[in-house]
Amino acid sequence: MKKYLKYLLSGAVVLIAIVMILFKYQDYITNPWTRNGQVRADVIQITSRVSGPIVELPIGDNQFVKAGDLLFVIDPRTFQASLDQARAQLDETGDSVQALEKQVEAARAGVNASRATIAQAQSAIDQLNATIAKNKAEYERKKDLLPKKATSQKAVERTKANYEVSLQQKISAEAGLRQAHAALAESQAGLAEARAQLGAVGQSNAQVRASLAALRQAELNLEFTRIKAPVDGYITNLNLRLGSQAVANQAVLALVDVNSYWIDGFFKENAIADIRAGDRAMVTLMTYPDTPLEGRVDSIGWGIAQQDGSTGFELLPTINPTFEWIRLAQRVPVRIHLSPVPPDIPLRVGTTCSVLVMTGSAKDSHKKPVPGAPKALQ
Repeated sequence: MKKYLKYLLSGAVVLIAIVMILFKYQDYITNPWTRNGQVRADVIQITSRVSGPIVELPIGDNQFVKAGDLLFVIDPRTFQASLDQARAQLDETGDSVQALEKQVEAARAGVNASRATIAQAQSAIDQLNATIAKNKAEYERKKDLLPKKATSQKAVERTKANYEVSLQQKISAEAGLRQAHAALAESQAGLAEARAQLGAVGQSNAQVRASLAALRQAELNLEFTRIKAPVDGYITNLNLRLGSQAVANQAVLALVDVNSYWIDGFFKENAIADIRAGDRAMVTLMTYPDTPLEGRVDSIGWGIAQQDGSTGFELLPTINPTFEWIRLAQRVPVRIHLSPVPPDIPLRVGTTCSVLVMTGSAKDSHKKPVPGAPKALQ
């Protein structure tokens, strides 16, 4: 009896072990996993906006920097000289614009003077018209009185002379009026030319705006000689040296953004059908296999590069040989957003990891423990 009991207990233990193994196997079949995972992050290529030799380099390779920390300094002397020149040019432009404003004022005064001369000439002509009418009437009256012996011939001739003089005075006054109109036209043309040379008044003046823009550009160029970190991160692959020539818009070092880490898990195409955005995932880093990290599925890639049919040698399509009885599944990237990572687990871009996704867990409200990928799968 004891012998049978011993066999029974041994069989039960083996059966339980087999059931547990099958259960775990089913768990990992249901929840897709891959050993082809990679740590990713935003890598910012630091470039300078201006060219020049590097005179300060306070950073070292693989150093941590915070946003706003100084990375390197380009020799600022040339740009300081350009800034001084731009300031002097702005002052000169201000003096030139002020002189043009005075010219406009003088031209406007000339126009007003010409208009006053025209008004004065017109008033003189009006007075002469009245005088001419008066002298003509007096002359006609004297002529009528002469046959009646009521006046003398000398008086008639005197009134005639007065009449003729007033006519000549009117002719001279009309000539003066025409000259005044010509002077007005000339003054108006001079005013228009002065206004055209001046342009807008004040800060809206084109010359002033151009000088201000040149000054602002010179100020920016001087600021661009001090290159600062845009984000918190790690300097990597630093090859700069003091005296190296920085060339505008050419990357000189890389900065890994520590606030942008994510995981790319490359799953077989036949394993992503049930993966949804928000599903919980467990990431096991090859560097730290005993400390799995939790995350959530952020998104699934919508395409991968085409291999067959791409242009190859002599512009012919490249076709990879395949075994007809084997169809290789393509790998599709699944982006994993990590939950807060423990401070003692530094992430490094490009390192590998295993990724396991709990399908159907996107709406889970409870924190059911997510198992890491087993050692055999890592």
